[in-house]
Amino acid sequence: MAKQFRGTYTVLITPFAADGNQVDHRALAELVQWQIAQGIHGLIPLGSTGEFLSLSDEETEAVARTVIQTARGRVPVLIGTGAESTNESIRLSRRAERCGADGVMIIPPFYSTPTEDELFEHYRRIGEAIGIPIMIYNNPATANVDMVPQTVKRLSAIDNVRYIKESTLEVTRVRDIIELCGERMTVFAGILGYESFWLGAQGWVAVCSNLLPAESAELFTLVADERNQPAALALYRRILPIVRWVGGHRYVSATKAALAMMGRPVGDPRPPRLPLPAAEREALRRDLLAFGLLKPAAA
Repeated sequence: MAKQFRGTYTVLITPFAADGNQVDHRALAELVQWQIAQGIHGLIPLGSTGEFLSLSDEETEAVARTVIQTARGRVPVLIGTGAESTNESIRLSRRAERCGADGVMIIPPFYSTPTEDELFEHYRRIGEAIGIPIMIYNNPATANVDMVPQTVKRLSAIDNVRYIKESTLEVTRVRDIIELCGERMTVFAGILGYESFWLGAQGWVAVCSNLLPAESAELFTLVADERNQPAALALYRRILPIVRWVGGHRYVSATKAALAMMGRPVGDPRPPRLPLPAAEREALRRDLLAFGLLKPAAA
């Protein structure tokens, strides 16, 4: 029986060696171990934050294997298997299943701007090719296609399409997807975790949990399980400066810079992404210090 996905899932960065030419698998395994020890509910390598389009095919397979083998079933692992070609996404998804993934996260084709009929066929064919759940990933800012709630309702008729990462700033979509799809679709927030939990989202695919796994997992628990609004709001306000740092265009560069400051060097992003500029790096350092993520001597 397939695992039920619920909670805060870290969309993992991909560590690189100092020269950027190789994946640092030791750093990746250490990051996975730390995330699990801190209480994260799940892991998703090879998403946008993992720079999946900047990796070779051999590297994506190796990253998937490192995360799955290091996690050892302690938390669910979903592998990002998005591609422009349906056949390529099928190949990647089948490979993820063979590697032991619990599910796959699939952004729609991001160049061809598929119609709703084309989207349905894309996900239907992938769903028929694998036996693990699919989390569809709605991020119109990067995919150039917006899977609106009515489209999500249609996609929920596909057997394996059981989850959605909803990454717009329209939090009412959580409400609408749940209303339209019912139990056929479980919503994970992609950006607005705190706000989405109150509307019924059962998870959060978070960037900030690369840095704050314990706090990001606790935020979900406080809202979804305990319904403790005062404590949840206080925690949300406390982590918000870090959430803002890893939002927008610098979600990769700021996350990697912060991890390095925290004693977890993971290399710089691969071009065309650039490292965080020096002035922003210093401001980030001050916020990390204020939060308690850095020791004063390290700052």
